[in-house]
Amino acid sequence: MTWIFSLSAECGAEQAIAEQFARHFDKVSWILSNGSQIQCHADIFQDIEENWWCRVCSTSDISKVGIDTPQTAYLMTELGILLYQRLRTAPIFRYALVGVEVDEFRTYRELLEESPAPTFPGLILAETVWQRIGASTVFRPFSSGYVWQPYEGEVYNPLMMSSDLKDKLNELLILQ
Repeated sequence: MTWIFSLSAECGAEQAIAEQFARHFDKVSWILSNGSQIQCHADIFQDIEENWWCRVCSTSDISKVGIDTPQTAYLMTELGILLYQRLRTAPIFRYALVGVEVDEFRTYRELLEESPAPTFPGLILAETVWQRIGASTVFRPFSSGYVWQPYEGEVYNPLMMSSDLKDKLNELLILQ
């Protein structure tokens, strides 16, 4: 099963805005601390409310297997920080999040109706959206016109990745 690490941004009802956002990220490349070169690929799609999204993924394998080692968590966190840095100068969007499987994590209507305000580390909101959902104080300034809940990085959870460790834990949970 593929677990995609990406930046997903909801750009509203206009396709041209999502296309402009995608161009800002498409083919951008970086060299990570382990020496590997990462190149971004951006694509756009519509959700069930007919709002446009942009998904930005790396063309490398680290973004397609989930977080299967501590090193992968480190590299994904490094890539996440680079994506957030580039996001500071991106064209307009309504909200965005970096992580594993974050495509369409909330439709616009779901986001507006969620109470209390959503708490996703790394969630960035346009100030207008932030005001509409109650201007929660968990958000801090991100860039001009945007606020965020600071990114906390990616985490390796060995119990999610190892069936051997899961079995050992299950043995502990069986009542004697």
